[in-house]
Amino acid sequence: MNDPATRFGLSCALATPFTAAGEPDLPRMAAHARDVLARGCGSITAFGTTGEGPSLGLTQRLRVLGALQAAGLNPRTQLVGGVIAASLEGALAEARMILECDGRALLVAPPFYFKGVGEEGLYAWFSAFIEGLGVAARDVILYNIPSVTAVPLSLSLIGRLRRAYPKVIIGVKDSSGDWPYTQELLAQHRDMAILIGDERHLAQGVRLGGQGAISGLANVIPELLLPLAMKGEANPGITGMVEAVLRHPVTPAVKALIAERAGDDAWLRVAAPLVSLDAAAIGKLRAEVREALAAKAA
Repeated sequence: MNDPATRFGLSCALATPFTAAGEPDLPRMAAHARDVLARGCGSITAFGTTGEGPSLGLTQRLRVLGALQAAGLNPRTQLVGGVIAASLEGALAEARMILECDGRALLVAPPFYFKGVGEEGLYAWFSAFIEGLGVAARDVILYNIPSVTAVPLSLSLIGRLRRAYPKVIIGVKDSSGDWPYTQELLAQHRDMAILIGDERHLAQGVRLGGQGAISGLANVIPELLLPLAMKGEANPGITGMVEAVLRHPVTPAVKALIAERAGDDAWLRVAAPLVSLDAAAIGKLRAEVREALAAKAA
């Protein structure tokens, strides 16, 4: 699974630009997708956390997919689709849309509204999701991001789902930021695609058998992340950058960095209930990121 020809590699957790009217800005999004692919990403992941996927309805998602395909993306190799829904029906609708355009994989988060649910309930939900897709079910990457969902995926749950659906479950994106959990996940499941969501742990995770990352920072610095994701080469500047971003709401912070690189403040817009960073926070963030990356370069 870690053969360079078959490993997952680096996918950009693609941010979604919005128009002043609050709709996805399709030309900007398509141009940004082409840019990060040209700069080294093997694929883009649409509708994830950085992409504000839960804020996008099915009609908006359909328009985004159409724009990405029209921009020349090959869905089968270059498009992963986020599935983040509280209801089973909603999750199935989102998944079918990705599969019908022949997307590479599904990044599937657990249902997030009810907290404190146990393994049996989560196993039942994921089972119903996979069974609901029927013969179309394939290439599911489980998404563990408890800081957002407040619904962690236990190692035992992952094991049960793999045993029940060995031809469907192909990986886990671990955005827990919990290194001991990540280590054990790699120890138990390194024969599938373990993707590291916290860039501070990416290089070390790849050295232990991880297959790469779906990364929000790949919207900004894909070239710097490639050595971490593909070769496990450490870069202390990335750790400093992540820590600077984490001092702010993450998605607005990533968008502030995209806006700086693109010279385009339209990227600052976020969908409610998120709120854009104010000018002081943007200035502080950008200065901290420049300092972090310059320290590595020196």
